[in-house]
Amino acid sequence: MTRRPTTPTSRATVVTAALVAALVTALVLTVRKDAYLTDPAGLSWLYAVCWVLFAAAAWSLRRASARHAAALVLLGGIAVAATGLVAAPRTSTDSFRYAWDGRVQAAGISPYDHAPADAALAPYRDGWLFPTGHECGKPDLTAVSRGVCTRINRPGVHTIYPPAGELYFLLVHAVSPDGVRHKALQVGGAVLAVATTPVLLRILRRRGDPRTAAYWAWCPAVPLEAVNNAHVDGLAVLLSVTALGLTVRHRARGGALLGLATAAKLLPAVLIPGALSGVRRVRDAAAVLLPAAAVLAALYTPYVLLSHSSVLGYLGGYADEEGYQDASTGDRYALLRLLLPDSCALPAVIAGLLAVSLYVIRRGDPRRPWSGALLVTGTAFLLTTPGYSWYALLLVALVALDGRWEWLGVAVAGAAAYVTGRTVADAGTVMYAVAALAVVCGWLLRVGVSRDLPRLRRAMFFLPGEPR
Repeated sequence: MTRRPTTPTSRATVVTAALVAALVTALVLTVRKDAYLTDPAGLSWLYAVCWVLFAAAAWSLRRASARHAAALVLLGGIAVAATGLVAAPRTSTDSFRYAWDGRVQAAGISPYDHAPADAALAPYRDGWLFPTGHECGKPDLTAVSRGVCTRINRPGVHTIYPPAGELYFLLVHAVSPDGVRHKALQVGGAVLAVATTPVLLRILRRRGDPRTAAYWAWCPAVPLEAVNNAHVDGLAVLLSVTALGLTVRHRARGGALLGLATAAKLLPAVLIPGALSGVRRVRDAAAVLLPAAAVLAALYTPYVLLSHSSVLGYLGGYADEEGYQDASTGDRYALLRLLLPDSCALPAVIAGLLAVSLYVIRRGDPRRPWSGALLVTGTAFLLTTPGYSWYALLLVALVALDGRWEWLGVAVAGAAAYVTGRTVADAGTVMYAVAALAVVCGWLLRVGVSRDLPRLRRAMFFLPGEPR
Protein backbone atom coordinates (compact mmCIF):
# COMPACT_ATOMS: atom_id res chain seq x y z
CA MET A 1 0.00 0.00 0.00
CA THR A 2 1.54 3.30 -1.09
CA ARG A 3 1.23 6.47 0.94
CA ARG A 4 -0.29 9.44 -0.78
CA PRO A 5 2.37 12.17 -1.06
CA THR A 6 1.85 15.24 1.03
CA THR A 7 1.08 18.26 -1.13
CA PRO A 8 2.17 21.82 -0.36
CA THR A 9 -1.47 22.85 0.11
CA SER A 10 -2.15 20.08 2.63
CA ARG A 11 1.01 20.99 4.54
CA ALA A 12 -0.14 24.61 4.55
CA THR A 13 -3.52 23.51 5.93
CA VAL A 14 -1.82 21.67 8.80
CA VAL A 15 0.49 24.59 9.52
CA THR A 16 -2.45 27.01 9.47
CA ALA A 17 -4.41 24.85 11.91
CA ALA A 18 -1.39 24.71 14.22
CA LEU A 19 -1.02 28.50 14.10
CA VAL A 20 -4.71 28.98 14.89
CA ALA A 21 -4.30 26.60 17.86
CA ALA A 22 -1.35 28.68 19.06
CA LEU A 23 -3.45 31.83 18.62
CA VAL A 24 -6.25 30.31 20.71
CA THR A 25 -3.77 29.47 23.47
CA ALA A 26 -2.33 32.99 23.45
CA LEU A 27 -5.81 34.52 23.54
CA VAL A 28 -6.79 32.41 26.55
CA LEU A 29 -3.71 33.66 28.40
CA THR A 30 -4.48 37.23 27.37
CA VAL A 31 -8.12 37.13 28.44
CA ARG A 32 -7.26 35.53 31.77
CA LYS A 33 -4.63 38.18 32.55
CA ASP A 34 -6.43 40.84 34.56
CA ALA A 35 -3.79 43.51 34.05
CA TYR A 36 -5.41 46.48 32.32
CA LEU A 37 -5.07 48.62 35.45
CA THR A 38 -2.05 46.94 37.06
CA ASP A 39 0.25 45.92 34.20
CA PRO A 40 -0.77 47.46 30.86
CA ALA A 41 2.74 46.97 29.49
CA GLY A 42 2.61 43.22 30.10
CA LEU A 43 -0.88 43.07 28.62
CA SER A 44 0.36 44.97 25.56
CA TRP A 45 3.00 42.31 24.93
CA LEU A 46 0.36 39.61 25.06
CA TYR A 47 -1.73 41.60 22.59
CA ALA A 48 1.31 41.81 20.32
CA VAL A 49 1.84 38.04 20.46
CA CYS A 50 -1.80 37.45 19.53
CA TRP A 51 -1.61 39.81 16.56
CA VAL A 52 1.62 38.21 15.31
CA LEU A 53 0.09 34.72 15.49
CA PHE A 54 -3.04 36.00 13.76
CA ALA A 55 -0.97 37.50 10.95
CA ALA A 56 1.00 34.27 10.56
CA ALA A 57 -2.16 32.15 10.45
CA ALA A 58 -3.84 34.43 7.91
CA TRP A 59 -0.71 34.41 5.74
CA SER A 60 -0.43 30.62 5.93
CA LEU A 61 -4.09 30.27 4.93
CA ARG A 62 -3.29 31.86 1.56
CA ARG A 63 -1.43 28.67 0.65
CA ALA A 64 -3.93 26.25 2.19
CA SER A 65 -6.35 24.20 0.14
CA ALA A 66 -9.27 26.24 -1.16
CA ARG A 67 -11.44 23.18 -0.55
CA HIS A 68 -10.69 23.30 3.17
CA ALA A 69 -10.41 27.07 3.59
CA ALA A 70 -14.05 27.84 4.47
CA ALA A 71 -14.28 25.06 7.07
CA LEU A 72 -10.94 26.08 8.55
CA VAL A 73 -12.01 29.70 8.79
CA LEU A 74 -15.34 28.85 10.41
CA LEU A 75 -14.06 26.24 12.89
CA GLY A 76 -11.08 28.39 13.77
CA GLY A 77 -13.40 31.35 14.24
CA ILE A 78 -15.54 29.39 16.71
CA ALA A 79 -12.46 28.43 18.74
CA VAL A 80 -11.12 32.00 18.66
CA ALA A 81 -14.45 33.50 19.72
CA ALA A 82 -14.78 31.01 22.57
CA THR A 83 -11.61 32.33 24.18
CA GLY A 84 -13.45 35.50 25.10
CA LEU A 85 -15.67 33.49 27.45
CA VAL A 86 -12.93 32.26 29.80
CA ALA A 87 -13.03 35.30 32.11
CA ALA A 88 -15.13 38.27 33.13
CA PRO A 89 -14.76 41.47 31.05
CA ARG A 90 -11.16 42.59 31.40
CA THR A 91 -10.61 45.96 29.75
CA SER A 92 -14.07 47.55 29.57
CA THR A 93 -17.09 47.99 31.81
CA ASP A 94 -19.52 48.95 29.04
CA SER A 95 -21.35 45.62 29.24
CA PHE A 96 -22.38 46.44 32.81
CA ARG A 97 -24.29 49.43 31.46
CA TYR A 98 -25.89 47.12 28.88
CA ALA A 99 -27.03 44.76 31.62
CA TRP A 100 -28.44 47.66 33.64
CA ASP A 101 -30.30 49.13 30.65
CA GLY A 102 -31.84 45.72 29.94
CA ARG A 103 -32.97 45.36 33.55
CA VAL A 104 -34.47 48.86 33.64
CA GLN A 105 -36.41 48.27 30.42
CA ALA A 106 -37.74 44.96 31.73
CA ALA A 107 -39.22 46.97 34.60
CA GLY A 108 -41.08 49.17 32.11
CA ILE A 109 -38.79 52.20 32.51
CA SER A 110 -37.16 54.06 29.64
CA PRO A 111 -33.36 53.71 29.81
CA TYR A 112 -33.06 57.33 28.71
CA ASP A 113 -34.91 58.76 31.71
CA HIS A 114 -32.61 57.99 34.62
CA ALA A 115 -28.89 57.68 35.24
CA PRO A 116 -27.85 54.49 37.09
CA ALA A 117 -26.98 56.53 40.19
CA ASP A 118 -30.49 57.98 40.37
CA ALA A 119 -32.08 57.05 43.69
CA ALA A 120 -35.39 56.44 41.91
CA LEU A 121 -33.93 53.22 40.49
CA ALA A 122 -32.53 51.97 43.80
CA PRO A 123 -35.12 49.12 44.02
CA TYR A 124 -33.61 47.54 40.91
CA ARG A 125 -30.04 47.40 42.17
CA ASP A 126 -28.35 44.16 43.10
CA GLY A 127 -25.07 43.21 44.73
CA TRP A 128 -23.38 42.42 41.42
CA LEU A 129 -23.79 45.78 39.67
CA PHE A 130 -23.97 47.79 42.91
CA PRO A 131 -21.59 46.31 45.51
CA THR A 132 -21.50 47.70 49.04
CA GLY A 133 -19.10 47.77 51.94
CA HIS A 134 -15.44 46.82 51.61
CA GLU A 135 -15.75 46.03 47.88
CA CYS A 136 -16.13 49.73 47.13
CA GLY A 137 -12.41 50.23 47.60
CA LYS A 138 -11.58 48.48 44.33
CA PRO A 139 -10.16 50.75 41.57
CA ASP A 140 -12.64 49.59 38.93
CA LEU A 141 -15.70 50.64 40.97
CA THR A 142 -17.31 54.08 41.14
CA ALA A 143 -18.98 55.51 44.24
CA VAL A 144 -22.72 56.16 43.96
CA SER A 145 -23.57 57.14 47.51
CA ARG A 146 -22.20 56.52 50.98
CA GLY A 147 -21.30 52.83 51.21
CA VAL A 148 -22.64 52.05 47.72
CA CYS A 149 -20.63 51.80 44.51
CA THR A 150 -21.18 50.43 41.02
CA ARG A 151 -19.38 48.58 38.24
CA ILE A 152 -21.12 50.81 35.67
CA ASN A 153 -18.95 53.56 34.23
CA ARG A 154 -20.22 57.13 34.26
CA PRO A 155 -23.13 56.22 36.60
CA GLY A 156 -24.16 59.85 36.89
CA VAL A 157 -25.13 60.28 33.23
CA HIS A 158 -27.87 58.87 31.01
CA THR A 159 -27.23 56.11 28.50
CA ILE A 160 -26.08 57.03 24.98
CA TYR A 161 -26.97 53.81 23.16
CA PRO A 162 -29.47 53.98 20.29
CA PRO A 163 -32.74 52.00 20.25
CA ALA A 164 -31.74 48.79 18.44
CA GLY A 165 -28.90 48.42 20.91
CA GLU A 166 -31.32 48.96 23.79
CA LEU A 167 -33.68 46.34 22.37
CA TYR A 168 -30.76 43.91 22.19
CA PHE A 169 -29.97 44.57 25.86
CA LEU A 170 -33.61 43.92 26.73
CA LEU A 171 -33.65 40.70 24.72
CA VAL A 172 -30.51 39.36 26.40
CA HIS A 173 -31.96 40.21 29.81
CA ALA A 174 -35.27 38.53 28.96
CA VAL A 175 -33.73 35.21 27.86
CA SER A 176 -31.05 35.04 30.55
CA PRO A 177 -31.39 32.96 33.74
CA ASP A 178 -31.21 34.77 37.06
CA GLY A 179 -27.72 35.28 38.38
CA VAL A 180 -25.97 34.83 35.03
CA ARG A 181 -24.32 38.25 35.40
CA HIS A 182 -21.82 39.16 32.66
CA LYS A 183 -21.88 35.77 30.96
CA ALA A 184 -25.16 36.34 29.10
CA LEU A 185 -23.87 39.33 27.17
CA GLN A 186 -20.57 37.55 26.49
CA VAL A 187 -22.39 34.55 25.05
CA GLY A 188 -24.51 36.93 22.98
CA GLY A 189 -21.32 38.56 21.71
CA ALA A 190 -19.86 35.17 20.79
CA VAL A 191 -23.01 34.20 18.88
CA LEU A 192 -22.94 37.47 16.94
CA ALA A 193 -19.22 37.18 16.19
CA VAL A 194 -19.50 33.59 14.95
CA ALA A 195 -22.67 34.36 12.96
CA THR A 196 -20.84 37.11 11.08
CA THR A 197 -18.34 34.64 9.59
CA PRO A 198 -20.78 32.59 7.44
CA VAL A 199 -22.30 35.84 6.18
CA LEU A 200 -18.83 36.95 5.11
CA LEU A 201 -18.15 33.57 3.51
CA ARG A 202 -21.37 33.68 1.51
CA ILE A 203 -20.64 37.13 0.14
CA LEU A 204 -17.02 36.26 -0.61
CA ARG A 205 -17.90 33.10 -2.52
CA ARG A 206 -19.56 35.34 -5.10
CA ARG A 207 -17.37 38.41 -5.06
CA GLY A 208 -14.05 37.67 -3.44
CA ASP A 209 -11.84 35.08 -1.80
CA PRO A 210 -13.39 33.16 1.13
CA ARG A 211 -9.97 33.05 2.79
CA THR A 212 -10.17 36.74 3.66
CA ALA A 213 -13.07 35.98 6.04
CA ALA A 214 -10.28 34.90 8.41
CA TYR A 215 -9.41 38.57 8.84
CA TRP A 216 -12.59 38.76 10.91
CA ALA A 217 -12.94 35.23 12.27
CA TRP A 218 -9.41 35.01 13.68
CA CYS A 219 -8.73 38.66 14.48
CA PRO A 220 -7.74 39.11 18.18
CA ALA A 221 -10.00 42.16 18.44
CA VAL A 222 -13.06 39.94 18.00
CA PRO A 223 -12.74 37.71 21.09
CA LEU A 224 -11.29 40.52 23.17
CA GLU A 225 -13.85 43.20 22.35
CA ALA A 226 -16.94 41.58 20.83
CA VAL A 227 -16.96 38.59 23.20
CA ASN A 228 -15.02 39.20 26.41
CA ASN A 229 -16.00 42.85 26.71
CA ALA A 230 -19.32 42.05 24.96
CA HIS A 231 -19.45 45.33 23.06
CA VAL A 232 -22.66 45.93 21.13
CA ASP A 233 -20.46 46.72 18.13
CA GLY A 234 -20.69 42.98 17.37
CA LEU A 235 -24.40 43.38 16.62
CA ALA A 236 -23.74 46.46 14.49
CA VAL A 237 -21.06 44.58 12.52
CA LEU A 238 -23.32 41.61 11.73
CA LEU A 239 -26.08 43.93 10.53
CA SER A 240 -23.64 46.11 8.57
CA VAL A 241 -22.02 43.20 6.73
CA THR A 242 -25.42 41.78 5.82
CA ALA A 243 -26.62 45.22 4.71
CA LEU A 244 -23.67 45.78 2.38
CA GLY A 245 -24.09 42.31 0.92
CA LEU A 246 -27.76 42.96 0.21
CA THR A 247 -27.15 46.40 -1.25
CA VAL A 248 -25.50 44.88 -4.33
CA ARG A 249 -28.80 43.42 -5.58
CA HIS A 250 -31.51 44.84 -3.32
CA ARG A 251 -30.82 48.46 -2.47
CA ALA A 252 -33.97 48.93 -0.38
CA ARG A 253 -33.37 45.85 1.78
CA GLY A 254 -29.74 46.77 2.23
CA GLY A 255 -30.72 50.31 3.16
CA ALA A 256 -33.22 49.09 5.73
CA LEU A 257 -30.60 46.86 7.35
CA LEU A 258 -28.10 49.71 7.30
CA GLY A 259 -30.63 51.80 9.23
CA LEU A 260 -30.98 48.95 11.71
CA ALA A 261 -27.19 48.72 12.08
CA THR A 262 -27.01 52.46 12.73
CA ALA A 263 -29.73 52.07 15.36
CA ALA A 264 -27.57 49.46 17.08
CA LYS A 265 -24.48 51.67 17.24
CA LEU A 266 -24.32 55.01 15.46
CA LEU A 267 -20.93 54.29 13.86
CA PRO A 268 -22.33 52.31 10.85
CA ALA A 269 -23.69 55.60 9.49
CA VAL A 270 -20.19 56.03 8.05
CA LEU A 271 -21.00 53.18 5.63
CA ILE A 272 -23.58 55.24 3.73
CA PRO A 273 -21.15 56.52 1.06
CA GLY A 274 -20.03 52.95 0.44
CA ALA A 275 -23.63 51.80 0.09
CA LEU A 276 -24.10 54.55 -2.51
CA SER A 277 -20.99 53.55 -4.51
CA GLY A 278 -21.40 54.34 -8.18
CA VAL A 279 -24.93 55.72 -7.77
CA ARG A 280 -25.82 58.03 -10.66
CA ARG A 281 -29.55 58.58 -10.21
CA VAL A 282 -31.41 60.20 -7.35
CA ARG A 283 -33.89 57.31 -7.43
CA ASP A 284 -31.14 54.77 -6.73
CA ALA A 285 -29.80 56.83 -3.84
CA ALA A 286 -33.30 57.20 -2.41
CA ALA A 287 -33.74 53.43 -2.58
CA VAL A 288 -30.97 53.14 0.04
CA LEU A 289 -31.44 56.29 2.08
CA LEU A 290 -35.22 56.30 2.54
CA PRO A 291 -35.51 52.76 3.98
CA ALA A 292 -32.52 53.47 6.24
CA ALA A 293 -34.12 56.66 7.55
CA ALA A 294 -37.52 54.96 7.92
CA VAL A 295 -36.11 52.10 10.02
CA LEU A 296 -34.12 54.52 12.17
CA ALA A 297 -37.19 56.69 12.75
CA ALA A 298 -39.43 53.69 13.46
CA LEU A 299 -37.05 52.44 16.15
CA TYR A 300 -36.53 55.80 17.80
CA THR A 301 -40.22 56.82 17.83
CA PRO A 302 -41.44 54.50 20.64
CA TYR A 303 -38.59 55.59 22.89
CA VAL A 304 -39.26 59.25 22.10
CA LEU A 305 -42.92 58.77 23.08
CA LEU A 306 -42.16 56.81 26.24
CA SER A 307 -39.22 58.87 27.50
CA HIS A 308 -39.33 62.08 29.47
CA SER A 309 -35.68 62.87 28.73
CA SER A 310 -33.81 63.14 25.45
CA VAL A 311 -33.15 59.83 23.70
CA LEU A 312 -29.72 61.17 22.77
CA GLY A 313 -28.76 60.85 26.42
CA TYR A 314 -25.14 61.68 27.15
CA LEU A 315 -24.09 61.62 23.49
CA GLY A 316 -23.20 65.30 23.31
CA GLY A 317 -21.37 65.18 26.62
CA TYR A 318 -19.48 62.09 25.50
CA ALA A 319 -18.32 63.78 22.29
CA ASP A 320 -17.13 66.76 24.29
CA GLU A 321 -15.47 64.58 26.93
CA GLU A 322 -13.55 62.62 24.27
CA GLY A 323 -12.32 65.79 22.58
CA TYR A 324 -14.26 65.45 19.33
CA GLN A 325 -15.68 68.96 19.63
CA ASP A 326 -12.56 70.66 21.02
CA ALA A 327 -9.36 69.40 19.40
CA SER A 328 -7.18 71.00 22.06
CA THR A 329 -8.24 68.35 24.61
CA GLY A 330 -7.55 64.63 24.58
CA ASP A 331 -5.85 62.63 21.84
CA ARG A 332 -8.39 63.02 19.06
CA TYR A 333 -7.23 64.14 15.61
CA ALA A 334 -3.67 63.26 16.71
CA LEU A 335 -2.21 62.88 13.21
CA LEU A 336 -3.78 66.07 11.91
CA ARG A 337 -2.58 67.98 14.97
CA LEU A 338 0.98 67.04 14.06
CA LEU A 339 0.55 69.04 10.85
CA LEU A 340 -2.13 71.65 11.59
CA PRO A 341 -3.10 74.02 14.41
CA ASP A 342 -5.64 72.52 16.82
CA SER A 343 -8.31 74.91 15.59
CA CYS A 344 -7.99 73.54 12.05
CA ALA A 345 -8.26 69.86 12.98
CA LEU A 346 -12.04 69.51 13.04
CA PRO A 347 -12.61 71.46 9.78
CA ALA A 348 -9.90 69.31 8.16
CA VAL A 349 -11.65 66.14 9.30
CA ILE A 350 -14.96 67.32 7.88
CA ALA A 351 -13.37 68.37 4.58
CA GLY A 352 -11.37 65.16 4.29
CA LEU A 353 -14.31 62.87 4.97
CA LEU A 354 -16.53 64.84 2.61
CA ALA A 355 -13.95 64.58 -0.19
CA VAL A 356 -13.44 60.82 0.31
CA SER A 357 -17.19 60.22 0.57
CA LEU A 358 -17.90 62.08 -2.67
CA TYR A 359 -15.11 60.18 -4.40
CA VAL A 360 -16.55 56.84 -3.28
CA ILE A 361 -20.09 57.78 -4.30
CA ARG A 362 -18.93 58.94 -7.71
CA ARG A 363 -16.18 56.42 -8.51
CA GLY A 364 -16.89 53.45 -6.25
CA ASP A 365 -17.77 50.00 -7.52
CA PRO A 366 -21.48 49.26 -6.94
CA ARG A 367 -20.69 45.53 -7.13
CA ARG A 368 -18.36 45.90 -4.14
CA PRO A 369 -19.83 48.61 -1.87
CA TRP A 370 -17.64 47.41 1.02
CA SER A 371 -14.54 48.63 -0.84
CA GLY A 372 -15.74 52.22 -0.72
CA ALA A 373 -17.05 51.70 2.81
CA LEU A 374 -13.59 50.55 3.93
CA LEU A 375 -11.94 53.59 2.37
CA VAL A 376 -14.35 56.01 4.10
CA THR A 377 -14.31 54.17 7.44
CA GLY A 378 -10.55 53.74 7.51
CA THR A 379 -10.03 57.38 6.60
CA ALA A 380 -12.39 58.41 9.39
CA PHE A 381 -10.33 56.42 11.89
CA LEU A 382 -7.02 57.85 10.70
CA LEU A 383 -8.38 61.39 10.83
CA THR A 384 -10.08 61.11 14.23
CA THR A 385 -7.69 58.59 15.91
CA PRO A 386 -10.24 57.15 18.37
CA GLY A 387 -8.86 55.87 21.66
CA TYR A 388 -11.15 52.84 22.03
CA SER A 389 -10.09 49.56 20.46
CA TRP A 390 -13.60 48.12 19.94
CA TYR A 391 -14.58 50.85 17.50
CA ALA A 392 -12.35 49.13 14.92
CA LEU A 393 -14.48 45.96 14.87
CA LEU A 394 -16.47 47.45 12.00
CA LEU A 395 -13.30 48.18 10.08
CA VAL A 396 -12.01 44.62 10.65
CA ALA A 397 -15.18 43.20 9.08
CA LEU A 398 -14.79 45.52 6.08
CA VAL A 399 -11.20 44.35 5.65
CA ALA A 400 -12.46 40.76 5.65
CA LEU A 401 -14.89 41.63 2.85
CA ASP A 402 -12.46 43.66 0.77
CA GLY A 403 -9.14 41.88 1.37
CA ARG A 404 -6.95 44.98 1.80
CA TRP A 405 -5.24 43.65 4.90
CA GLU A 406 -3.03 46.72 5.40
CA TRP A 407 -6.01 48.54 6.94
CA LEU A 408 -5.81 46.13 9.91
CA GLY A 409 -3.02 48.35 11.21
CA VAL A 410 -5.74 50.81 12.19
CA ALA A 411 -7.23 48.21 14.54
CA VAL A 412 -3.78 47.59 16.05
CA ALA A 413 -3.42 51.35 16.56
CA GLY A 414 -6.74 51.49 18.42
CA ALA A 415 -5.59 48.73 20.78
CA ALA A 416 -2.27 50.51 21.32
CA ALA A 417 -4.05 53.77 22.12
CA TYR A 418 -6.37 52.06 24.60
CA VAL A 419 -3.98 49.67 26.37
CA THR A 420 -0.37 50.59 25.64
CA GLY A 421 -1.17 54.29 25.93
CA ARG A 422 -1.71 53.78 29.66
CA THR A 423 2.01 53.19 30.13
CA VAL A 424 3.69 54.64 27.01
CA ALA A 425 2.91 58.25 26.16
CA ASP A 426 1.70 58.86 22.60
CA ALA A 427 1.66 55.13 21.80
CA GLY A 428 -1.64 55.57 20.00
CA THR A 429 -0.38 58.49 17.92
CA VAL A 430 2.74 56.57 16.86
CA MET A 431 0.77 53.47 15.92
CA TYR A 432 -1.84 55.48 13.99
CA ALA A 433 1.04 57.06 12.06
CA VAL A 434 2.46 53.60 11.34
CA ALA A 435 -0.99 52.43 10.27
CA ALA A 436 -1.36 55.38 7.90
CA LEU A 437 2.05 54.61 6.41
CA ALA A 438 1.07 50.95 5.97
CA VAL A 439 -2.08 51.97 4.12
CA VAL A 440 -0.12 54.24 1.78
CA CYS A 441 2.51 51.54 1.16
CA GLY A 442 -0.19 48.97 0.49
CA TRP A 443 -1.84 51.29 -2.00
CA LEU A 444 1.44 51.94 -3.78
CA LEU A 445 2.22 48.23 -3.95
CA ARG A 446 -1.16 47.53 -5.48
CA VAL A 447 -0.73 50.30 -8.02
CA GLY A 448 2.88 49.35 -8.81
CA VAL A 449 4.77 51.44 -11.29
CA SER A 450 1.93 51.61 -13.79
CA ARG A 451 0.18 54.91 -14.41
CA ASP A 452 -2.64 53.21 -16.23
CA LEU A 453 -5.99 54.54 -14.93
CA PRO A 454 -7.94 51.24 -15.15
CA ARG A 455 -5.21 49.58 -13.10
CA LEU A 456 -5.35 52.41 -10.60
CA ARG A 457 -9.06 51.82 -10.17
CA ARG A 458 -8.52 48.11 -9.62
CA ALA A 459 -5.94 48.92 -6.97
CA MET A 460 -8.27 51.27 -5.13
CA PHE A 461 -11.05 48.67 -5.12
CA PHE A 462 -8.98 45.48 -5.12
CA LEU A 463 -10.71 42.15 -5.53
CA PRO A 464 -8.57 39.40 -3.98
CA GLY A 465 -7.61 36.86 -6.56
CA GLU A 466 -8.32 39.25 -9.45
CA PRO A 467 -5.49 39.78 -11.96
CA ARG A 468 -3.65 43.01 -11.19
